[in-house]
Amino acid sequence: MLKIFKADLHIHTCLSPCTELDMSPKRILTSALDKGLDILGICDHNSTANSSAVMTAAKTLDIHVIPGMEVASEEEVHVLALFDDIKNALKLQEYVHKNLPGENDPEAFGMQVFVNEKEEVLGFEDKLLIGATTVPLEEIIRQIHNWDGLAIASHIDREAYSILGQLGFIPDGIGLDALEISPRVSFEEAFQRYKTPYPICTSSDAHYPDDIGKSFTSFLLEEGTVAEMKKAFRNEEGRKVLNKD
Repeated sequence: MLKIFKADLHIHTCLSPCTELDMSPKRILTSALDKGLDILGICDHNSTANSSAVMTAAKTLDIHVIPGMEVASEEEVHVLALFDDIKNALKLQEYVHKNLPGENDPEAFGMQVFVNEKEEVLGFEDKLLIGATTVPLEEIIRQIHNWDGLAIASHIDREAYSILGQLGFIPDGIGLDALEISPRVSFEEAFQRYKTPYPICTSSDAHYPDDIGKSFTSFLLEEGTVAEMKKAFRNEEGRKVLNKD
């Protein structure tokens, strides 16, 4: 049976150096439940290492946690990669890290903290997660799809680190599944401004607990999975993106 799911598909944890350290599994889930969310996408910069901690912490809760990451292409375009299988998310992370130069400077960029579901610190990531990979955008999207993921262009309304801000256009045949707008733009404004054939969703891009759910997308789905959201973006089998303003 189809039902409505409220999804915030772009949430960072304390692993992303630009976030607050209180973006821990417990704080994220508490805030998400307070906002009435049903689906969360955990998308740290160029890493999915904290996704499993949030997934484990959510096992007894009525909320679906989707493992993912926000990958930066060599053009400095940010793309959300979301998966049903954590193993596939980790395969993409391995690929990304092989093509991610640089070492983090905590004083300059912030700490990159690994945690478990109990919010215990397990260690720190040395790679420069805030940086860009050496992989072209088209190849990143291909790799996401290779591991059955969903590829969504991040915050297209922003000048920095978006496909429109970096390239000025969306290349034909690039293969994206959807475009994301930030909380600063409504669906109505986005449809009028971009006039794109791609489906549009919105997420919070939360770096602070209070920002979680600030913007979300409502889906009509059978269950809270990436496979179901793919159908919704394609308007298949009754699955739909409901936010139209």
